[in-house]
Amino acid sequence: MNLATSDTAGPAARPGYAARALIASALGYAMDGFDLLILGFMLPAIAAELHLSSAQAGSLVTWTLIGAVAGGLIFGVLSDYFGRVRMLTWTILLFAVFTGLCALAQGYADLLVYRTIAGIGLGGEFGIGMTLVAEAWPASQRARVSSYVGLGWQTGVLAAALLTPMLLPIVGWRGMFAIGLLPAVLSFVVRRRVEEPALFSERVARGMRTQPLRLLVADCHAIRTSVGVAILCSVQNFGYYGLMIWLPTYLSKTFGYSLTRSGLWTAVTVLGMAVGIWLFGIAADRFGRKPTFLFYQAGAVLMVFVYAHLGTPYALLVGGAVMGMFVNGMIGGYGALISELYPTEARATAQNVLFNLGRAVGGFGPVVVGSLAARYSFGAALALLASIYLLDIVATLLLIPERRGAALE
Repeated sequence: MNLATSDTAGPAARPGYAARALIASALGYAMDGFDLLILGFMLPAIAAELHLSSAQAGSLVTWTLIGAVAGGLIFGVLSDYFGRVRMLTWTILLFAVFTGLCALAQGYADLLVYRTIAGIGLGGEFGIGMTLVAEAWPASQRARVSSYVGLGWQTGVLAAALLTPMLLPIVGWRGMFAIGLLPAVLSFVVRRRVEEPALFSERVARGMRTQPLRLLVADCHAIRTSVGVAILCSVQNFGYYGLMIWLPTYLSKTFGYSLTRSGLWTAVTVLGMAVGIWLFGIAADRFGRKPTFLFYQAGAVLMVFVYAHLGTPYALLVGGAVMGMFVNGMIGGYGALISELYPTEARATAQNVLFNLGRAVGGFGPVVVGSLAARYSFGAALALLASIYLLDIVATLLLIPERRGAALE
């Protein structure tokens, strides 16, 4: 089954439209990245004030990501029916409001509810933004501009790594959550400044031919492709969250780093990720999606294993940047890869459902890493993370078709 067969210049021809779509998507994703990393920094303070166990603290991340699966399914389908921009606005608003409500939490139960509902908004945002950008830009630049949306996440993560050590002692963890209300302003701007892509408008004019979810499993080829993408997204998220949520704790407990110093080392790792995302987009447009994914996956296997055995400050600084480049650089490729594998009437559904299934699996990354670290060591937990990228390589080789620059149906 050939899922992507034609293309249109569409909104790329409208002056300024493509840039506005990119900015809206990247800014929304930046807010998501900021929120999730500050949670990693704040877990000790939250656990101390609310008397949470280590398992309960880790589950706040897990349930945020489980909520993201529900959000991905709900808003992905709604986006394919009712519009990318409209649903992007609602996901940002939902995420912002319930992140702000976390500041009022009185215990584990209500905080868990707020985090889960915020996750629903978070889950809808990534795939819709990636779809909006893929449909707004020409095929020759598709991977590159999709990587810029991924850079939005890294910008938010970097801001969290640099600002949290400065703000947390002043405003506390409740004040940090209150900052999460800021995306509500962004949601208003998005709705006013960005129109629906021409590809989507043309699909609306034709009418919905079949339910979006069915196209993900329409035949053997579609099933194999969807399974492959789901594996890639699962490994991506498991490795990323398992690493980034516990990296400050790893640096603190193993090497005695202060919160400020852990934040600096984490920031350098995030900068490496940003470079990796940027380079991934360039390479994927030039050399193809599969070769670029395979190169990064092999680099992730090597560098996570190496990082687990580093022991000097300079080695951790440099090694963290290189590890970050490979571990999260691949996020720059999913928007283009998935967009080229599915038609317009199922594109946002595919982006959201498959990526957020990966987020659900990835949500167990912090739990698994925390459990292994408690029973054995952080080094042993990092070594496990290195091994999962071997599964990624197998899935890419056997299940993922190459469709670099394919026209969008």
